[in-house]
Amino acid sequence: MRKIDELYRALLTIEKTKENGVSALDLVQFTNLERSNISRYLNTLHRENKLIKLEGRPVLYKSFVEEKTNASRNKNIEKNKIEVINKGLDKLTGANQSLSVSIEKAKAAIIYPPKGLHTILLGETGVGKSLFAEQMYEYAKQANILDADAPFIRFNCADYVDNPSLLIAQIFGVKKGAFTGADKDKDGLLQQADRGILFLDEVHRLPPQGQEMLFTYIDKGLFRPLGETEQMNYVNVRIIAATTEDTDSYLLKTFTRRIPMTIVLPTLKERSLQERYSLIESFIKEESHRIGKSIYINKNCITSYLLYDCPNNIGQLKSDIQLACAKAFLKHKASSNTYILIEQSDLPNHVRKGMLYINEYRKEINELLQTTFDILGFSEKESSPLQLSHEEENIGEDFYNIIDEKVESLKALGMEEREISEILNIDIESHFQKYIGAISERFGRDELNNLVDMETIQIVEEILGLAEENFNKIYDEKIYFGLTFHLERSIDRIRNGEKIFNPKLNFIRVNYEKEFLFAMRIAKIIDSKFLIETPVDEIGYLSMFFTSDAFGTIEEHPKVRIMVMMHGRSTATSMVEVVNSLVGSEDVISIDMPITMRPQMIYEIAKEKAIEISNGQGIIMLVDMGSLTNFGDMIKEETGIETRTIDMVSTLTVLDIARKATMNYSLDEIVNSLINPKNYNKKEEEKDNKKNIIITACFTGEGSSVKIANIVKKLIAHEDINVIPMNIIDDNSFEERIMNLKSTYNILAIISTIDIKIGEIPFIPAIEIFNNKGKQKLINILEEKEMYSNVGISLKEHLLNIDGEEIVHDVKALILKLESTLNLKIPKDVKMGITLHICFLFDNIKRGGSSRDFEGLDEFLKLYPVQISEVKNLIKGLENKYKIQIKDNEMAYILKSLLENNLNLY
Repeated sequence: MRKIDELYRALLTIEKTKENGVSALDLVQFTNLERSNISRYLNTLHRENKLIKLEGRPVLYKSFVEEKTNASRNKNIEKNKIEVINKGLDKLTGANQSLSVSIEKAKAAIIYPPKGLHTILLGETGVGKSLFAEQMYEYAKQANILDADAPFIRFNCADYVDNPSLLIAQIFGVKKGAFTGADKDKDGLLQQADRGILFLDEVHRLPPQGQEMLFTYIDKGLFRPLGETEQMNYVNVRIIAATTEDTDSYLLKTFTRRIPMTIVLPTLKERSLQERYSLIESFIKEESHRIGKSIYINKNCITSYLLYDCPNNIGQLKSDIQLACAKAFLKHKASSNTYILIEQSDLPNHVRKGMLYINEYRKEINELLQTTFDILGFSEKESSPLQLSHEEENIGEDFYNIIDEKVESLKALGMEEREISEILNIDIESHFQKYIGAISERFGRDELNNLVDMETIQIVEEILGLAEENFNKIYDEKIYFGLTFHLERSIDRIRNGEKIFNPKLNFIRVNYEKEFLFAMRIAKIIDSKFLIETPVDEIGYLSMFFTSDAFGTIEEHPKVRIMVMMHGRSTATSMVEVVNSLVGSEDVISIDMPITMRPQMIYEIAKEKAIEISNGQGIIMLVDMGSLTNFGDMIKEETGIETRTIDMVSTLTVLDIARKATMNYSLDEIVNSLINPKNYNKKEEEKDNKKNIIITACFTGEGSSVKIANIVKKLIAHEDINVIPMNIIDDNSFEERIMNLKSTYNILAIISTIDIKIGEIPFIPAIEIFNNKGKQKLINILEEKEMYSNVGISLKEHLLNIDGEEIVHDVKALILKLESTLNLKIPKDVKMGITLHICFLFDNIKRGGSSRDFEGLDEFLKLYPVQISEVKNLIKGLENKYKIQIKDNEMAYILKSLLENNLNLY
């Protein structure tokens, strides 16, 4: 018996004594089923109409007894009848909003006895007059006002505007000999529309004579074809006319008086964002149907379509969407991607400008796009976007299933894991906030003891105790409940061999490094307690429980304020718009300094702004260069406001600082995180006898190398890093001295007036130290050094069979050699991810674990024979050192990761 059937039978048994309904807790106590699956089964049974779901807390369920089923079935039959009658108009976007009055008037016009009312539709170009007329026709057939085979004749009067006689002839028909060329009788559109509807678009183009002939038909039901003088023709036709113009200016009053029903259709601007989103969704689905593949679109693109100025209304919106779909399809065909993805670069420029209005509509956009994904997918086969959407119960119960289902749906489209990771771009903080909120609202501590093993509760209490000590924070019941239920499900999955996939692992590791390193420590405790091995993807999820005080309470406290000042007319403004958009706040302030503006003037502006925004928590001033670097100290001296200045900032730096300010980091915490980005265990580091050095070199060892050394010392301001000037006598002897120094020191970089590349040691041309490029390279090297050091310390207690610090040091050297040998440039966050992968791989192989398969291995090896040979040669030393053997499939994974993230390709 399936577990879902077992649950259903249990509910039938329990409800005999539970008249008000059965809760998930009742089923937990009655069955042997896993708690984490029960709510999912209940929701599935509810969707299959096997259970009634009663609103309230807790949610209760009842089965459908036969009497209820029959009554419900009868109601559904009547409901379906009504829906069939109404669907022609009620399926229009905005039927319950901006079009509600228009639709009610249209229905009245169709069913008004005895033959309905002739109608005129008013509205700007592109508002959907033609579609509205078609749906009036559909409604008339479904309401049995018109026969199923009744004709619908569409005619645009503007097509014959230059020939009024021919225009009239098209509508009313022609008698033979009426004009030159009329060599036989010809029925007009009015005759062809008998028993149906004639839709006359742009009716204002009809000349006065034609209007008079038309209102004669409206009055009497009779008309004469052009050239007929005796016989009158009778037809039963409903007229729906449409125009973009003022009827009083272009139509005869005698004509407009005879059309009793006037319906005005709203412009796109007059419609709600929800309506516009529905239109966007339907248009993308149309293109998906045409192409035969699902179409994915960046959420920022959706925002652009929602907010851009679209003067030609729905028609233009559809055209602009079709253009972007065509560009994305072309890109898909030209690349190796198996999916079609619309990005900002695919949008017409006037559409991209929609993002400029995000600040005005941020709240409405966030409410409308309630998705935890940066990418949405649309398919003609789906009733809603292919985004992750679950009922609140399932979010609270087991968010693993949410991710699993999404991954499976993307795999079904033929995507590889790398592509899935690109598409499945989860907003981690938002996701966990929903998860933890749903859990805390549903359960109390008394219920917790009945639902979760005492071992799990005890380990969570131990973990939170360590977390409070480590982060100096108090974690409330939301985190307590959320972590408890999460951990129980996590342990079940690991024991059952179920895969845990974290598509944002690198994002978490880079942006929440302290929390990630702490999660690695507690994973060790969990593994020891439950005799399992926590995978690194799960460590990423555990990290998120420690990223804030309590998801939502942090907004109550004043935050450090941030001012960005840059040279140029809009440099700071542009950067701040991006950052505020990504962080989802308005906390970062921008001040632009045009080159022509005097520093004194911009200083006064900055000082006034600092006084205005100061809230007692201090201000961080982020600047590019020059006189702006002194403003912070000057403002502090004059106003007393605690101010810190960071220069040579990038958008990523501003984004990082804004995120930390939002999370209530203090002023000094933020600044220290930039100067010394990573907290590290000094006692552990003291065990390493090797000192860190940077070498500056020129031919004499004096002059240039000394000057460069002085500049570097000021830049790095690290007590534990020495800068050593050296002379270059000849390449061989210099290289020998460097290799000798390596046995005593950790050489972080060589900065020289000539090109010197020795092994994996990073090289920076001396000339670059005098500009931002070289300074940024040096900063990156120092950040990598700290990053590797911290990870090595954490892995030391996490890896079972290999020394963590030693393997990290070795793998770091390996990756640097691979970069140099294969002529690659790999981002530091990717390097860190590959380092972790190799460290865990070595540890796994060391204890006898198996490796994963690499799909298409033979083809990959044939495609990159030289590169794979280099990887094998360079990794051989580590194989010998750790007495392991790396298989070709793992070699291929390492090479593939390097090649796919090579910045030299871009």
